[in-house]
Amino acid sequence: MKNYTIRQYNLSDYSSWNAFISQSKNATFLFHRDFMEYHSDRFADFSLIVLDEEKWVAVLPANRVGDTVFSHQGLTYGGLLFDEKSKLLITIEIFKKILIFFNENEIEYLNIKLIPAIYHKKPAEELSYVLFLADAKLMRRDALSVLDLTTKIKITSGRNEGVKKAKNSGLIIKEETNFESFWNSILIPNLLKKHQTKPIHNVEEITILRQLFPNNIRQFNVYQNEKIVAGTTIFETHNVAHAQYISGDESKSENGSLDYLYHELITNTFKEKKYFDFGTSNENQGRKLNSGLNFWKESYGASTIVQDFYEVETANFHLLNDVLI
Repeated sequence: MKNYTIRQYNLSDYSSWNAFISQSKNATFLFHRDFMEYHSDRFADFSLIVLDEEKWVAVLPANRVGDTVFSHQGLTYGGLLFDEKSKLLITIEIFKKILIFFNENEIEYLNIKLIPAIYHKKPAEELSYVLFLADAKLMRRDALSVLDLTTKIKITSGRNEGVKKAKNSGLIIKEETNFESFWNSILIPNLLKKHQTKPIHNVEEITILRQLFPNNIRQFNVYQNEKIVAGTTIFETHNVAHAQYISGDESKSENGSLDYLYHELITNTFKEKKYFDFGTSNENQGRKLNSGLNFWKESYGASTIVQDFYEVETANFHLLNDVLI
């Protein structure tokens, strides 16, 4: 086995990190340092770089809280990111080295929320297998509603009826670069009323991120008589259009605003993507399912994939010693 070197990320690695991310087989723009660091004041970065001599072979976006490292609390998903040529045997050895590194630095636990496979540029579930070998504990499982855009889409009559309502009501869909009207008039009031919470990103943050990633973060609003009535924020990656935020005002059932918007996104705007990810309908760490929201997503033809969250004890590195036969 090769003698891989593990070290922490530092500011001088900025360009090399981003170059590695751009060619990784399982990374998305969320792992670009500009995206990771918009909220750097909230997280103590503990990202790792794995080297084979001078060559970068893997990175682990991460932050530390006490004796636990998370990959990554500020991101939707995380885990080991590999170069295109990385293989399973290499992953086993790298992950063992990472656990040893953490263990020697008085870190007892590593928490990972895996990247759903639809976001991989090519098959890249080596880490899932290695976590099994390391006796990682499944802490949470979210159900994502995903539509395969490479197959014939079967939208229910109820959604198509909503589209007709919207057209009869004179609704108009516009792609915008300004997020304020959606955030302030629709998204924030709805989240406060229904869930007593706020968006993960405030309007200043999402605006900055849009400026940094104009091809990946897109805002679509629905208007009735020039008044915003619904909207969605889409995070676009190599294979996937992901609905980061979805919200409509109280008239959405009457005028079909969200039905109309998503029908347009699925059948036109993002029809060349492999997948449309509506996201999770879970609450309470995956233990509760919003049945109404889940039903609405599935009525577009979406079905379920899962995202798993694991915790592994760093002392379990020894479990990876005698795997190969």
